[in-house]
Amino acid sequence: MRARIKAAALALLFTSPALAEGCRDLSHLGDSYTVCTVENPSTLNLWLRDNDDQVVGEFFSLREMLAEEGKTLTFAMNGGMYHEDRRAVGLFISSFQEQARLVTREGPGNFGLLPNGVYCVEDGTARVIESRKFAAKPPACRIATQSGPMLVIDGALHPRFTPQSTSRKRRNGVGVDGKGRSHFVISNGIVRFHDMATLFRDVLDSPNALFLDGTVSRLFSKQLGRSDVGPRMGPIIGQALPSQ
Repeated sequence: MRARIKAAALALLFTSPALAEGCRDLSHLGDSYTVCTVENPSTLNLWLRDNDDQVVGEFFSLREMLAEEGKTLTFAMNGGMYHEDRRAVGLFISSFQEQARLVTREGPGNFGLLPNGVYCVEDGTARVIESRKFAAKPPACRIATQSGPMLVIDGALHPRFTPQSTSRKRRNGVGVDGKGRSHFVISNGIVRFHDMATLFRDVLDSPNALFLDGTVSRLFSKQLGRSDVGPRMGPIIGQALPSQ
């Protein structure tokens, strides 16, 4: 009986609108989030500079650049932490080219709150990998961005997260579920790390999930007619499809 109930619950989970391709709004523990789900990671890319070696920085600039390439941006969000000059803080790989190195040491701020991790797409497969595991056996990532902290590590929440935390900020992150789907999440208000992590683990079926950034988090969604304004971004991650 318990096995049948568990199987039914899993079947409901995998058919949940929260796990469908595309972007949608949902509520979790009283907070509002937008989730953009991508089934085929080969449609994802990571951008920092344009063809003139200038920082892209804005969604409208990215859309214009892609239009010149015959592509349409379906969704995008800031794709990791960056320095004042918009360079990535940790590992940054685009089109197999490493532009910033992996950082495995503990340090200040959210990035250095170990364990941190890497979102990597290789051979059509997306993964979130803890940074020191990544360093021990680096995969051949077509794109990769490092950030921190990890939100979920092998099904467990980051050990520093508590439901009583008073640290509430606008945040965004990414997780990969049991079927290999990438879930890009942004909060529509201020949230705790703990609560966002449980969204990935309990609703989005993501045993590993990574915080990308906070406060400056922004989202573009063609489907939702949304293009957030805010501070100029560094790395941007998103999905580009051939224009029709």
